[in-house]
Amino acid sequence: MPRAPSAHSIDAQLARRVQRAARGTVFTPASFASLGSRAAIDKALQRLVTAGNLRRLSRGLYDKPRQDEMLGTLWPTVDAVVRALAGKDRIRTQPTGAYAANLLGLSEQVPAKVVLLTDGTARSVQAGPIQITLKRTTPRDMAAAGRLSGLVIQAFKSLGVKNINSERLQRLRQTIPAIERAKLLQDIALAPAWMQPLLRELARDDRDNASAEKAASSP
Repeated sequence: MPRAPSAHSIDAQLARRVQRAARGTVFTPASFASLGSRAAIDKALQRLVTAGNLRRLSRGLYDKPRQDEMLGTLWPTVDAVVRALAGKDRIRTQPTGAYAANLLGLSEQVPAKVVLLTDGTARSVQAGPIQITLKRTTPRDMAAAGRLSGLVIQAFKSLGVKNINSERLQRLRQTIPAIERAKLLQDIALAPAWMQPLLRELARDDRDNASAEKAASSP
């Protein structure tokens, strides 16, 4: 009879980490690098896949599947996959294109191909039905990565000046707190010249305008 694995073995430690993780979490072998060699970690991950505790999404990418009563087993979110990739390679990422517009609620289109800018290595990853492409770009494009301004700049570039109307600006003004919108001005120099007036309009505080209008209407 084979002996049960030690509580301190790589298999046991890795299994405990996966068990404690929330459903929907995405892992790479690098997530467990502190436990032992890459070969041992790969074997432990494969055993968890065989046991049904993990799902292999693609080479070197695994998730702890989420479950839904109506829809059954769900695919991981793009954000969960990107967090795993960024953690593995210690890179920064910046949503761009239709994905950036969707995150801001400016587009209802959920792209099947997600593009993110990065300061790391360019690569493409398939995670279930979604293809995620990391596209290496310039330091300027990554200067506002991780901030609202970076997301807005990339979303506006995707939409183009002709498609950024007052209705879309108002939608953003309603969904983004004024204190966050004001921070756009800190990175306004990173935006193209045509976009800068739009960012100023978006950063404008409605309370200041209301006070000015009230003062103008006072006898």
